[in-house]
Amino acid sequence: MERKKICIIGGGASGLMAAIMAAREGGEVTLLEHNEKTGKKLLATGNGRCNLTNTCQEPSCYHSLSGNLAWEILQGFSFQDTIRFFSQIGVYTKNREGYLYPASMQASSVRDLLEMEARYRKVKIKCKEHVKDIKKEGEGFLVVTETWSYPADKVILSAGSRASAIQGADGSGYELAKNLGHSLIPPLPALVPLKGKGNWFSKWAGVRTEGRVSLLAENHIFDQAQGEIQLTDYGVSGIPVFQVSGRAVRLREEGLKVTLLLDFLPDFDREGLAAFLRARQEQCPYKSVKQLLIGLLPEKLAEVLMTGKPDISKLAEKIKEFPIEITGGKSYEQAQVCSGGVPLSEVYSDTLESRKVPGLYLAGEILDTDGICGGYNLQWAWTTGALAGRSAARNIRKTLQERS
Repeated sequence: MERKKICIIGGGASGLMAAIMAAREGGEVTLLEHNEKTGKKLLATGNGRCNLTNTCQEPSCYHSLSGNLAWEILQGFSFQDTIRFFSQIGVYTKNREGYLYPASMQASSVRDLLEMEARYRKVKIKCKEHVKDIKKEGEGFLVVTETWSYPADKVILSAGSRASAIQGADGSGYELAKNLGHSLIPPLPALVPLKGKGNWFSKWAGVRTEGRVSLLAENHIFDQAQGEIQLTDYGVSGIPVFQVSGRAVRLREEGLKVTLLLDFLPDFDREGLAAFLRARQEQCPYKSVKQLLIGLLPEKLAEVLMTGKPDISKLAEKIKEFPIEITGGKSYEQAQVCSGGVPLSEVYSDTLESRKVPGLYLAGEILDTDGICGGYNLQWAWTTGALAGRSAARNIRKTLQERS
């Protein structure tokens, strides 16, 4: 049987996975990457340690405007499949409370082993190739770069998003998809620090404290997360803020008033906290209301909470529900991923082949799915890359009647 020529655009996590899977299935694979090396964004994941995936997999870990399709796609290549794959290519994983890392705790080892496997499978890796156009020619394609043209039977578009300070993360894949007839949910920063409206941020800048954040809009709590909150000179950051940030930015973009409610002592309810503070006051009558917070909260945070000299009831309310009106997220360069992208309804969930352009496959961040912190965005990359790579090489194409 004649080998299928498969051209993969983007040499990040999903592109490398797609290349390996397509080559294993017998495809003649060329991977085009516009940076000088593959996997540059992968090197920055997990603060350079590369949180590969997570053993806790639930639909709520993935955000998409395409309903349950993301979860359906994820069943095609699970986190167990991911672990097996990386074990095969030499990555021994370390489990830290469900968060899986390479035992080396170095993202570079993951990138290096992926590239070694790809080259062993005879994948042609072409770096510094910026794709300008994808032309449909008969049953195949012509992928045009600034320096060359690559004929292909199948194309896998895995060019990533604008998120990241890594040079080359320009979101050019979105335009390539649009030019081929796909629609686009406007990409916005996600897993990103949030900016707020207020004049006290300089007073608490630099404080890190455990707490819970709740995302409020139109009198409805859309999301909640708990962990270490970082208080900054522009608003808030930290993992729990990241977890709700994608939805916060999109709601703000839709014109809604978005408020983040910070709970600095989530172990208490409001009444219990007020009673606790009154008991402390009775035990130490020489302390002012402000001094009751010593040993409970960081000093700089206490200064902000005491603005207006609240009584104990009002203080308990501020500690439990400190509101920040959100004005937006920080820049794409400071975001870990983007929300939005090509709607999942425009690809077949079992193969990730385009419903609009036969022979075109989409993988990774270019699709409308973003995960929470903890290895979920990489799991999305591994899953979609694996499904697209396998399917393109196997030439899996059911008739529309069979798919309906």
